[in-house]
Amino acid sequence: MSVCGSLCVQHCALRPPENVGNRVSEVMHCLLYMCSLVLSRNETEGIVRDVDNAFALDTRNWTHSMAQEFDVSNCTMMDRARRLDRSPPPRYTVPINGYLFPILVFLTVVNNSLVCIVLLKRHMRNPTNAILVAMAITDMLTGLFPIPVFIYFYGTERFHEWVPYDWCLMIDFFMEYIPTIFHTASIWLTMALAIQRYIIVCHSFKARTWCTIENVRNGTIAIYIVATLSQITRFFESYPVETVRVSSLVPNTTVSACIMEFRPWFQTNMNLYFNFYYWFRVIFIHLIPCVSLVLLNALLIHAIRVAQKRRMQLLRQNKKSESRKLKESNCTTLMLVAVVGLFLLVEFPLGLLMVFLIIDKTFNVVIIESDVLTVLSLFSNFFILLSYPLNFFIYCGMSKQFRETFKRLFTGGDMPIEREYSQYTTVPTENGKSTAVTGDETAL
Repeated sequence: MSVCGSLCVQHCALRPPENVGNRVSEVMHCLLYMCSLVLSRNETEGIVRDVDNAFALDTRNWTHSMAQEFDVSNCTMMDRARRLDRSPPPRYTVPINGYLFPILVFLTVVNNSLVCIVLLKRHMRNPTNAILVAMAITDMLTGLFPIPVFIYFYGTERFHEWVPYDWCLMIDFFMEYIPTIFHTASIWLTMALAIQRYIIVCHSFKARTWCTIENVRNGTIAIYIVATLSQITRFFESYPVETVRVSSLVPNTTVSACIMEFRPWFQTNMNLYFNFYYWFRVIFIHLIPCVSLVLLNALLIHAIRVAQKRRMQLLRQNKKSESRKLKESNCTTLMLVAVVGLFLLVEFPLGLLMVFLIIDKTFNVVIIESDVLTVLSLFSNFFILLSYPLNFFIYCGMSKQFRETFKRLFTGGDMPIEREYSQYTTVPTENGKSTAVTGDETAL
């Protein structure tokens, strides 16, 4: 039993009874409502007997005044039964998780569903759009899984109640483990999008064999599998144990509660396990993708500038068809640069927070206090969710073909006719000898 638990039991056993004949009943009542302990009469009698033997009346060091001064609320945080109102501060978690989060998830579902409908139209199907569809679905699932927990707890007064046994695993699965899988997949899909676009723009001949819808499909499946494997052990770290606590909302009532117990394999390897897990996350889920995306975005921006100069030369040579194709390619590349830029804007802070956390846990070097880090992580995740429905507006603002297709979903007009040229066609480069490949893939 914890120090706070022992003190609470001593407090109940040694407090002066109102009726000496009912002392055991009064101790049972005190243990239930002050210590959240449900004990039988025989167990309570044993506690009273043991405490009386340990604290003889003439030498008692737990006086009546000390018992009165004992404040169980100071020990509430020592109780291992789960409550969601302990951290981070409710003034942040309730409005963000209980009210703003469901609204943003609703907008994400609506916007990303529209993105999928548009990009899955026959004339819109190409490798780039296939990745964008996978990203839209992944972002939706990242936000959808925590919704039942957020609405049930943070959207109601249940947030201040003990977590019921039936919800104990669901909270971990739906709030952390499963969303982390889809978030990891989203990060790697974004990196795949930037790599594919770089190949199409800067190594266009290889795009014929590398950047195909079949390869995108296989790559997406592989990303989902690896993302799941990266989190699979988290599902087996602990298990719930049912217990009973006094309700925080309904006086004189007990409610179901739960305590998460670590499995033996986890307890014996906890430090090694968490060091490996968080270093893996920092390096492969945050650091490498973010650094790679910064470099790829810089290369794509440079390619856009080179292509713009080439387009002006084609216009001077009156090669309008090639100039138009190059313009379409630039527009698509610029749009994807905007998508990746938005991703980096919201993901980079979370990556930094993960680095601070791992430095603290590994080297005992505190850069940011744990309470502040928890609040910053909450806001960082909120801004990541806020970015999910924004891609729809980037597509609408920067892609004429997307706008036309989206508009005709509601006006009932015919969809744009598929382009007559093949998926990859050639455009002369500056020296007139080599060729660059473009086509439907460049026209989103």
